[in-house]
Amino acid sequence: METVPAPSRPEHRPFHSRIDAGRWLDRRPAVRTAKHLLAPVALVLALLVGCTGSSGSESGAADGATGGGAVAPEVAVPGSDEAADDRQVVTTASTSVAVDDPAEGAQQVSELVESVGGRVDERTVQATSGVDGAEGVVADLVVRVPADELTGVLADLEELGDVSSVSVSRSDVTATVVDLDARITALQASVARLLALMDDAATTEALLEAEQALSQRQQELESLQSRRAALADQVELSTLHVHLEPFGVAPAGGPDGFLDGLATGWRSLVAVAGGAVVVLGVVLPWLVLAALVAVAVVVPLRRARRRAAAPPPAAAPEG
Repeated sequence: METVPAPSRPEHRPFHSRIDAGRWLDRRPAVRTAKHLLAPVALVLALLVGCTGSSGSESGAADGATGGGAVAPEVAVPGSDEAADDRQVVTTASTSVAVDDPAEGAQQVSELVESVGGRVDERTVQATSGVDGAEGVVADLVVRVPADELTGVLADLEELGDVSSVSVSRSDVTATVVDLDARITALQASVARLLALMDDAATTEALLEAEQALSQRQQELESLQSRRAALADQVELSTLHVHLEPFGVAPAGGPDGFLDGLATGWRSLVAVAGGAVVVLGVVLPWLVLAALVAVAVVVPLRRARRRAAAPPPAAAPEG
């Protein structure tokens, strides 16, 4: 028969398990101790998790900033300074200047162009129908000027005389340059491959075919390189046409004032007088010849008429 132990009585409890006014303390000391130990551990774990998350997010943000900048390529914005620097522009200009002596002015223009690093491609000085050397000579030059010096050269030409006209035109050839560079690169790679095929050719037939293809590729490559060099020269050096003429021709807009009009009228008068003298010199020999012919024809006719008009002599009276 099972014996059930009798419940313990409160009066027999130890003194340390009671407190004032009959209050009982917790009878689970192990659980209470675990709670006190887990509280600081949980706090430390929370701090560690927070620090790890913060550093992770900061490093992720930094990686995003640096990684995004490394992957995304920099593209030149149209209209920016970088895009403008990559443009290939061919500039052509022409000007007409009235000077005292076109031949001397042509020499001064040549010296001016050479002083800025340019060159003279063509220079022509020819006489006109004027009687004076200054008014009877015109000069034409085709010069090449560095593109960044063109504006300064046009300004310096105003010191030589009166600039009557200036024309400047620009042509953007950037697309053509890019296309030529790409084709040249492709042909260079093709030539290199053909050379490698020639080295590894096993038969004479394969070698001849490779040589024929290589010759064609090299001709195309040289042609493109020649075009590219000519285009680079046009971009680097602008072409300037200069026409030098003597004074005496009224400007296109007419004289600017009384003195300018008076000077233009005087020059025109001198030019007309010179032309009249030339015409007189050409016509004078013919006038002398015409006078001699007239004398040779008119004088005998007049004598004949006088003889015909004279009355016959009177007949003598008969005795």
